Amino acid sequence: MAKKTDEVIRRDREVFLTTTRQSYPFVAERGEGDFAYDIEGREFIDFTSFISVYNMGVNSSREVREAIKGQVDKLMHAAFTDYYSELPVEFGEMLIRMFPKGFGKIFLSNSGTEANEAAIKFSKLFTKRHYTIAFYNSFHGRTNGSLGMTASKAVQRENFGPFTGVVHVPFAYCYRCPFNSEYPGCGLSCVDYIRKYPLSKEVSPKEVAAIFTEPIQGEGGYIVPPKGYFKEIKRITEEHGMLLISDEVQAGYMRTGKFLAMDNFGVEADIYTMAKSIGAGLPMGATVARRSLGDIPAGSHSNTFGGNLAAVAGAKASLGHLMKNRKGIEAMVMLKGAKMKKALERMAERHGLIGDVRGIGMMLAIELVKDRRSKEPAVKEREEVIKNAYRKGLLLLPAGESSIRIIPPLTISEGSMVKGLEILEESIKMASKRK
Repeated sequence: MAKKTDEVIRRDREVFLTTTRQSYPFVAERGEGDFAYDIEGREFIDFTSFISVYNMGVNSSREVREAIKGQVDKLMHAAFTDYYSELPVEFGEMLIRMFPKGFGKIFLSNSGTEANEAAIKFSKLFTKRHYTIAFYNSFHGRTNGSLGMTASKAVQRENFGPFTGVVHVPFAYCYRCPFNSEYPGCGLSCVDYIRKYPLSKEVSPKEVAAIFTEPIQGEGGYIVPPKGYFKEIKRITEEHGMLLISDEVQAGYMRTGKFLAMDNFGVEADIYTMAKSIGAGLPMGATVARRSLGDIPAGSHSNTFGGNLAAVAGAKASLGHLMKNRKGIEAMVMLKGAKMKKALERMAERHGLIGDVRGIGMMLAIELVKDRRSKEPAVKEREEVIKNAYRKGLLLLPAGESSIRIIPPLTISEGSMVKGLEILEESIKMASKRK
């Protein structure tokens, strides 16, 4: 490691509890557009969007930064949940226009996990029920309620239970179907399972407030369900008076080419949660409910920093840009996403280490396997690929047991996209030789 990098990491370990630090020693210093720069001044192509936050470019745009700076000089914190302020109202009015007709009640928070915690509580208030159905491989956050729904890796839940009120069921992970079936011949066995087992043997449908899902599972491996899957899930909720909650924290805000990733499946949820890219680089979460569900009692839920004016200023500027350029952004994401996916599929033809390529728009992933027949996860090889890419100037993030997510800023240039994919393939070659 370089001297500055080594010193910062040493100091970090002295003062901070361990979190989810990557296996490579990247110490961020600054960023612009397609690129991130470390403390040594080295340039990296960013295929992570800093965990799907910088959808509109690393460090957001100058317009967003100026909006934040201008608000900081006026007032940063307005205690929005206790007092009133016009800026968050303006942002809320804009945000609602991005949702299906009939949506109109928002709660602003600081993160994805807080947005999901709010959704859990609201679903119970609205339905007067106490249970939630969530999915294996899901990730909804690390605070107690959202962690109770999370079932991506056991280490995330270890020592923090017991968790109550959540029933987990298999997701439509077709590459590794838990029922050893194949779509479409399976007839969506994973949906039938929900009806036949948990809803008849474990919990009464009358007590289930909501089915809580990601449209595309993120941390769990970028798992994309079949096209008709969510229509059948929605059918279950409608049959039994449950709500459908869509966690758009990672998949939303144009990442799949649509503002709401659930729109890819032709289904409307009853509550949506968003965070990450909605804040344009500052902490923000939003929980958006269907107006017909009503309101919540005063004092039943609140926070201190929701609607923070500096964060809202950046979010409003970013959303304003998106709204003005929505059609162009949609077309850009689908075009770039198709090119990247095709390049990854060709890569898979050349390298047996890649077992599966999946994703929608610019939310893509490759799953690495030791052998395509056995599908044994190539965990060590995945780490080696990511480290090799770092050494060559590309930032990558893992997902699931042995997948790598490919999520550059939506604004990435053609040149950076091609160069990043070349580095990725070179890194896979290196790992394949040592397998």
